[in-house]
Amino acid sequence: MAPATDNSANSLESGTAAGVPDDGTGVVQLDPWLQPFEGALKRRYAKAQDWIKTIDETEGGLEKFSKGIEKFGLNVDKNNNILYREWAPSAIEAFLIGDFNGWNRGSHPMKKDAFGVWEITVPAKDGQPAIPHNSKIKISMTSASHERIDRLPAWIKYVTQDLSVSPAYDARFWNPPASEKYVFKNARPKKPLSARVYEAHVGISSPELRVTTYKEFTKSMLPRIQSLGYNTIQLMAIMEHAYYASFGYQVNNFFAASSRYGTPEDLKELIDTAHGLGLVVLLDVVHSHASKNVLDGLNEFDGSDHLYFHEGAKGRHELWDSRLFNYGSHEVMRFLLSNLRFWMDEYKFDGFRFDGVTSMLYVHHGIGTGFSGGYHEYFGAQVDEEAVAYLMVANELLHKLYPEVITVAEDVSGMPALCLPLSLGGVGFDYRLAMAIPDMWIKLLKEKKDEDWDMSNICWTLTNRRHGEKTIAYCESHDQALVGDKTLLMHLCDAELYTNMSTLTTLTPVISRGMALHKMIRLLTHGLGGEGYLNFEGNEFGHPEWLDFPREGNQNSFWYARRQLNLTEDPLLRYKDLNEFDRQMNKTEAQFGWLHAPQAYISLKNESDKIIVFERGGCVFIFNFHPTQSFADYRIGVDVPGTYKIVLDSDTKEVGGFARLDPSTKFFTTPMEWNGRKNWTHIYIPCRTAIVLALEKA
Repeated sequence: MAPATDNSANSLESGTAAGVPDDGTGVVQLDPWLQPFEGALKRRYAKAQDWIKTIDETEGGLEKFSKGIEKFGLNVDKNNNILYREWAPSAIEAFLIGDFNGWNRGSHPMKKDAFGVWEITVPAKDGQPAIPHNSKIKISMTSASHERIDRLPAWIKYVTQDLSVSPAYDARFWNPPASEKYVFKNARPKKPLSARVYEAHVGISSPELRVTTYKEFTKSMLPRIQSLGYNTIQLMAIMEHAYYASFGYQVNNFFAASSRYGTPEDLKELIDTAHGLGLVVLLDVVHSHASKNVLDGLNEFDGSDHLYFHEGAKGRHELWDSRLFNYGSHEVMRFLLSNLRFWMDEYKFDGFRFDGVTSMLYVHHGIGTGFSGGYHEYFGAQVDEEAVAYLMVANELLHKLYPEVITVAEDVSGMPALCLPLSLGGVGFDYRLAMAIPDMWIKLLKEKKDEDWDMSNICWTLTNRRHGEKTIAYCESHDQALVGDKTLLMHLCDAELYTNMSTLTTLTPVISRGMALHKMIRLLTHGLGGEGYLNFEGNEFGHPEWLDFPREGNQNSFWYARRQLNLTEDPLLRYKDLNEFDRQMNKTEAQFGWLHAPQAYISLKNESDKIIVFERGGCVFIFNFHPTQSFADYRIGVDVPGTYKIVLDSDTKEVGGFARLDPSTKFFTTPMEWNGRKNWTHIYIPCRTAIVLALEKA
């Protein structure tokens, strides 16, 4: 990746009125390497501004335009009449059918307007909605080829699946009486300065061999997440997906919360309860592609191949076997922007992790393409500028309407300016995921003994991020937990996880090494890798199994589609020690705030001693990766003088260590330059141990 300047995005923004151009090239002042691509920056900025102007002129502005859920789908007016609208321009007939009319195609015909929108009003019956709450409905159309096609409404809010009848979903009219509607009690928490993210999947959040519910997650997981010191939850697989084993990434109903885990009201209770605990909740949103399902998805909705998607090969993802949105379409823009508004307004989510952003940004979708970091890869014909413009407009909409919103981009390519505001020509995300970091750790564990690890290369990968663009670091996410791969602790300990994690057995060299490095890898990533930190559910304590959802290939087993959280509650198992270290690590960050402090200053990367020392957020981090050598009276540089104490130690008994350090030790600085710092102190640092020091007094 080419280097960028050391300016901060904030300082650049503050100078907007003083000479920052308003044509999308403001980012060049932050990163001069972008100068040769000013034309592309101007073009994509102009596309986003054209969208905003068009929507202002034709739809009354973004705020109104993004409330498509109030116009489309099924809405109930104050008199309990039901108004249903659906965009299906290629259909030549449309009828609303369901339990309410005995699935009679002739009784409720719809009318089509000049824009291809079909409409019907179903009058109230005896003052009540004529379509009962939770009853089944469909839209039945006649295609241009005179074929009858029955579809689930595109904007439907609740769908259910009865596998004993069919794998296809049924659309339900979700309109509970006031007495059954969940009423939110808690305000949204403020956006955290330091994002400590717990990535979770409701369905696997129990040791039992079944799908866990929203209510169970609310009761058991929310307090657990809070006690571990996380302040943000990233919920996966919420948007309804027909195939459970897709991990939520084959969405068929974009406005429906998955019914596998319970009702929409149950999800609202989960989010509201999280807010009451001070937890921010992000939705893993999938706007990069859609399920190719026809009977219960958007594919061929009105009989055509090109309604919400590009026509032909351009509209199909080769590897994912899914459909690709046409981001240049007015109605697709309405659908997707309204989808974001809906999850924010209806369920009170606090933001989004956008999945598959790399696939969106490029016409090649990242397939068969390696990114070397050369800037020419991020501009030109290979970039899907319509998708870039959509993401720009989406981020602009969200940040204007919800000042505390958080948006995270999953992009492996390293696209410059992805996490800078639209006003500067950026795409507008708050954070990007540091996807190179887990790849590095897995590669090291697979290919090298830890005595051969390169300290400089590890530090380079952890700090190689674009200045002014915030990054969420992680050493493993759900990607590394999937079947066919291994979690970090499985790489470190392998079969001994099943035989030697009990305190009733002798601590073996493999388990000792594995636990020590598991803690050190996490703390080093936490302290050095970004402006946020992410952990996938269960990995905090080294979950001993990979993740695999029920599917034909495993006889539809739930054995691996669960999290054995009970392992941390057994006092005779060592998993509790890793769990405790994770808690202490997050609590220490909460106290000192290194994640929202400027990037660390690394004063030492000693290859022979395997020592890394850096300072961040007023803390001094010391890592000894040497497998056998402990060091006494080891001199390290410290910038701020004073008396230091240990605030986090990976070697204490309560986190599974050997207690080789005295927690009451004081470290006094001497005013003399050392390793580029103004002072030095002497420490004792045992092998395979990490400690964090902080000022006791200045």
